[in-house]
Amino acid sequence: MSVITPLMPRQPVPELDVPLLEGGRFRLSEQTPDAFTLLVFYRGYHCPVCAKYMRELDRLHGEYVRRGVQVLALSSDTVDRARQARDAWKLEALRLAYGLDLGAARRWGLYLSQSRGKTSIGVEEPRLFSEPGVYLVRPDGRLYYGAVQTMPFARPHFDDLLQAVDFALEKDYPARGEVIDHRAPVS
Repeated sequence: MSVITPLMPRQPVPELDVPLLEGGRFRLSEQTPDAFTLLVFYRGYHCPVCAKYMRELDRLHGEYVRRGVQVLALSSDTVDRARQARDAWKLEALRLAYGLDLGAARRWGLYLSQSRGKTSIGVEEPRLFSEPGVYLVRPDGRLYYGAVQTMPFARPHFDDLLQAVDFALEKDYPARGEVIDHRAPVS
């Protein structure tokens, strides 16, 4: 059994290379945002909570872009399920990636769940899928912010995160949570 290792603020994040729904690939190492890359890992088309969450991100997409944040939403869904999600959820602005390898999901510190059959909206869950995660990555590939969950509920609100981006940019606020050894002397 593999152990989930959390990503550490101010440290490099794992590479991410996934196919985009509109064609081509998203490679994190090739991104050149002014401020951050926002990566939103969602559970998949089967998740009714994800539908609401992705619609909220889609609505705020332009606000993130105005602040120099590149946005990507991704899941381990197949291309067909990713298309179904985009269409059913009426997503217009978001870039969607699909086919996230579950090994990559684990490297990103995401939890995995197994199917429990059909969800409340009548969509079959995939055999295995990742639970939600939200990350802000600096242009140099280091982690600024991360939130990972074991359940679909109580995720970070995108309007709150947008205010946090404003604060971080205005105050040049550093990433926090960077201490690895609590016994280390503090300077």
